[in-house]
Amino acid sequence: MDMPDMPVNVPVDDPNADTEWNDILRKKGIIPEKPPSPTPMIKEALEQARQLAHENRLEGKDLDELDELEDDEDEDFLDSYRQKRMQELATLQNASVYNQVYPLQKSEWSTEVTEASNKAWVLVLLTSSSGTNDESRLMIELWRALAKKFGDIKFCQIRGDLCIEGYPDRNCPTVLVYKDGDVKRQIVTLKELRGDSTGIDDVQKMLLELGALKHGDSRLASQAAKENEPPRRGIQQSAPQAADEEDSDFD
Repeated sequence: MDMPDMPVNVPVDDPNADTEWNDILRKKGIIPEKPPSPTPMIKEALEQARQLAHENRLEGKDLDELDELEDDEDEDFLDSYRQKRMQELATLQNASVYNQVYPLQKSEWSTEVTEASNKAWVLVLLTSSSGTNDESRLMIELWRALAKKFGDIKFCQIRGDLCIEGYPDRNCPTVLVYKDGDVKRQIVTLKELRGDSTGIDDVQKMLLELGALKHGDSRLASQAAKENEPPRRGIQQSAPQAADEEDSDFD
């Protein structure tokens, strides 16, 4: 159908409607082309998400868990994941060179923290000086458990007042996270975490957010972490022992 040139102010009830009249107006450039329907793109995104979830369904499983799936998964697919997991474990083992809490002196800060952070993530725990700070004692226990679990991360410890002259006990524990010579995160007391209920999972979450740990790391959220996590109660009863251990670190 041919039609004469029309003024720009041609009335249109619904410019997005699929009508013959609107098709004519679009052809003449009087109204804009109808935007494409998002439905196909949404369907494609959902399909890609489902496919990705299926392909990554074995992420985070350890070797024993993979062995239990022999009857449910394709043998070649399962074997490829075994090889991938073994390579990841080998990489972690080669990088696990710390595996302990390093007592720190102020004079060592440049080499043991700043320079060391060019090779690995370095976490420094500033503890209270009086030995009566419950949160500091809790973090000392968590620090030891975390250092054993994540040997590719360097965990250091120093009394706050020995690190910064006059540093108040009320600010302890303080955690400083270093990477590539810079402070990436600073936590003053455990209020930012879960107070005296803070556990290994809370510190792991922080490390994941920073990129110090990767999602899918086989060491994360394991039952062993739950079993090895220091108790969250009875801190007062264990105070003398924890205080003695803290003092012994810096003899």
